[in-house]
Amino acid sequence: MKKIFLLIILLLWPALSMAQDNNSVELQFKARVEKVLLEKNMEREDGSSITQQNLELLILEGSEKGQIIKYEGINDFEVVEQNSYRVGDKVIAQKTVIDGQAQYYVLDYVRTQTLLWLLIIFVVLVLFLARGKGLKALLSLALTFAVIMYFLVPQILAGGDPFWLAIFASTIIALVVIYLTEGFNRLSHLSLVAVLLTLIITGLMSTWFGNLARLTGLASEDSSFLIGVTQYPINFQGLLLAGIILGTLGVLDDLIISQMVAVQEIKKANAQLSWLEVYKRAMKVGVSHLSSMTNTLFLAYAGASLPLLLLFSLKREPFLSFGQVVNHELIATEIIRTLIGSICLVLAMPIATFLAARFLPTDKS
Repeated sequence: MKKIFLLIILLLWPALSMAQDNNSVELQFKARVEKVLLEKNMEREDGSSITQQNLELLILEGSEKGQIIKYEGINDFEVVEQNSYRVGDKVIAQKTVIDGQAQYYVLDYVRTQTLLWLLIIFVVLVLFLARGKGLKALLSLALTFAVIMYFLVPQILAGGDPFWLAIFASTIIALVVIYLTEGFNRLSHLSLVAVLLTLIITGLMSTWFGNLARLTGLASEDSSFLIGVTQYPINFQGLLLAGIILGTLGVLDDLIISQMVAVQEIKKANAQLSWLEVYKRAMKVGVSHLSSMTNTLFLAYAGASLPLLLLFSLKREPFLSFGQVVNHELIATEIIRTLIGSICLVLAMPIATFLAARFLPTDKS
C-alpha cells in the first residue's frame, strides 16, 4: 500500500512554480505541440544520439492561453538530455523574460493524466477486491499523506528538527493506520505498542550509526538542491534519519499486524496452548514472512539506486575499488538505511509475537 504514496505526491504536489530576481521572471505552463518545425539528430562522443527540435506550441493555460509560440531547441547545447516530441503531445513549457525579452523552453512531458489513470485503476482494484477493508486502507493512506505533506514537510521547512518531527508523525500515522484498519481493540493496542517500541529502536540505531559513519545527509543531489533555498536552515543529517524512520514504518505496520493476526488465529484454533507454545508456533510463521520482507526492503533500495550500481560497476574515479565504493557517503547511506531497516524488522517480529502471545485473549470470539 505504501508504494503508491510516491504516485500520489506526484499527482497532488503543485506542478507550477515561479522564480524571480531583479532582472528575470520565469513562469511554467502547459502547452500542446502543434507542429514540429525542424528536427536534427546529434551524436555524442560516446556514440549515443540526441534529438533536438524546433517546435510550434499552443499555450493551454494562464494569461496567454490560446497563443501560439515557438521553441527553438536546435543548437541548445546546455541541454544534457532532450525528449523527442510529436504533434499533439502535451508539454510543460517555461517562459523566461530577461530585460523585457521573452524566451520559451520546453521542459518535459505532461504526465499527470497517465498517473491519474494508474491511480484510478489502483483505487478501483482495492475497493473491488477488499471492499470495506480496502476503503479503510485507502482512507488511512490519504491521512498518512496529509500528515506528511501538511504537517511534517511544513514543520521541517519552518526549521523544526526532522528527526523528532518524524518520530511524532510516525506515531500519528501508526495510530491512524492501525485503529482505522483494525478497529479499537486489544489487537490494535498491542500492535501500536509493538510499532512504537520498534520505532524507538530504529531512532536510536539510526542516530548512533549515522554519527559513527559521519553521515551528513548531503550526499544525494536532492538534498543539495535544498541548501539556501529555505527561510530556515535544514538539519540534513536529521532529514536523513527521518527518512530511515519513515521508510521502516512503511513495512513495519504490515509486518506487526500480520504477526498479531497469526497469533490470534493460533489461539482461536487451540485455546489450550500455553502462551509460550503459541509464541513458538507463531515465530515459525513469522520467520518465513520476515525473510521475504527483508528481501523486499533491500530490493526497494537497490531498485531506487540501480543507476548508482551501474556507475560503480564501471570502476571509474572515485569508485575504483570495493572499499572506495562502500566508503562513499552516497552508497554508505543506502547500506546503513537498508541494514537498520532490516535489523528493526527482525527485532519487530519477536516483539510483536511476544506481546500477542502473552496478552491477546484466548477465547474464540
